[in-house]
Amino acid sequence: MTYDLLLKNGMCYAGDGKEGFCADVAVKDGKIAAVGSVQAEARRTIDAAGLAVAPGFIDTHSHSDLVALVEPEIANKTTQGVTTDIIGQDGMSLAPVVPEFLSSWEKTMAGLEGQYPVDWKWRSAEDYLKRLDAMPLGPNLAYLAPTGNIRMCVMGLENRPATASEIDMMKDLLEKCIGAGAVGLSTGLIYPPSNYMTEDEIAAVTSVLTKYNLPFVIHQRSEADDILNSMDEVFRISRKSGCPIHFSHFKVCGMKNAHLFDAVMKKLDEGEKDIQLSFDQYPYAAGSTAFSVILPPWAHDGGAEKCLARLADKDARARMKTDIAKGIPGWDNFVDFAGMENIFVTFVKTPKNADLVGKNMIEIGQIRGKDPFDASFDLLLEEELAVGLVDFYGLEEHVEAIMAHRLQNPCTDGILGARPHPRVYGSFSRILGRYVRERKLMTLPEAIRKMTSRPASIFKMKERGLLREGYAADIAVFDPETVADKATYTDPTQYSAGIPYVIVNGRLVVDGGQIAKGKAGKVLRFDKE
Repeated sequence: MTYDLLLKNGMCYAGDGKEGFCADVAVKDGKIAAVGSVQAEARRTIDAAGLAVAPGFIDTHSHSDLVALVEPEIANKTTQGVTTDIIGQDGMSLAPVVPEFLSSWEKTMAGLEGQYPVDWKWRSAEDYLKRLDAMPLGPNLAYLAPTGNIRMCVMGLENRPATASEIDMMKDLLEKCIGAGAVGLSTGLIYPPSNYMTEDEIAAVTSVLTKYNLPFVIHQRSEADDILNSMDEVFRISRKSGCPIHFSHFKVCGMKNAHLFDAVMKKLDEGEKDIQLSFDQYPYAAGSTAFSVILPPWAHDGGAEKCLARLADKDARARMKTDIAKGIPGWDNFVDFAGMENIFVTFVKTPKNADLVGKNMIEIGQIRGKDPFDASFDLLLEEELAVGLVDFYGLEEHVEAIMAHRLQNPCTDGILGARPHPRVYGSFSRILGRYVRERKLMTLPEAIRKMTSRPASIFKMKERGLLREGYAADIAVFDPETVADKATYTDPTQYSAGIPYVIVNGRLVVDGGQIAKGKAGKVLRFDKE
């Protein structure tokens, strides 16, 4: 037999947490054909001596929904060893959509994922996934059905409770999304319209997941002042519906909330006693999202156009300033927990405000000669909400404690832009270099397990996540002694070092450290059978 690809003499890590072993890995027709001592010819042979050979990494929280349609190689991920991206996060994605709210939703997505020249011709999740599958993808993509899209399709962008019939329609639409291949359901309970959903409404909709044992992937209602009550809500939802819970980007926001950390971790352990529980985390003490999250929740009611109208209204602005200064119970107030000096702009839509990228809210005010709030509100208004942020919120010691937890798996939460968070380019390589090699926070086999077989199990990905014969040939080859993240907050768009080869479905997407374009990835769909 002649193999398509043969990796010789590598230190193989199967992805099961066990120690590595020296072996060859043969690839044929997109599958791992042999692991062991392989004495056969191959169309391409790579000497992997001195390198680690592992299953490709799975990014369980990615925002590649839009960029995959414009830059489908998604090289910022493959260059750090990621072979599968899970999109549709935080209750917001590109499908399903309805024409009535399409304009508003495009603005909402631009604030989260950046501005890209994409023609939204699809409506259903099935059509969107077919569009993705037709692209020359670098990594594989898996899709979470988003609560925001589902609720918008059924009842628009109104802030009101759902009726019994509307809940039934949302459940039916979720079934259609799962039928199209969704690997779970996501929500972002700080983002409209998902944040309008009541606990019982969410529990009713997530009961659909229970039939398939698929996870409810949740950016919880509070990661700051009210995090303990927020976690209680999440656990009650799971106990009512029976669905597994996967917390998105688990953390405690705000130095003033550091005293809550031990109680948060204790509550996590208590929840595990009767709930299928997991969570992901990016390895940084700063977050990133849409700049519009600085606004109080009511400012977003009714969608993007109504939010823009309020930003243009003098009285509404005054109310926004008051609510930000005084706070609203249960609202994660970014200005309060991070501080204006720690909230930086990562991207804008137009050249007019490009000079504000990389500046914090105080600097924005100084540059524009205005009150920082007015300058920030003007920015959002002029850019039609298409503005991103990075916020420095936490403690490195908490990052390490969360990372070492048995329920953790890594993610990037990658949001692109002019000056994105460095996690977009460096999360997985940062863990392997800084936290495994330098800090020795966990062993290399355990880190690889958390990046591979653990997420594959959580999201029901068949024949992925292990270096095993018959499994898909998604493989990351890296040097344990040199692998490192190069991306920084001031220069974030730098590819990782020490990862010379990455293989997706048997095809090299990183070859000798160089990006190899062409179709390798595909949409990974949940199979009900």
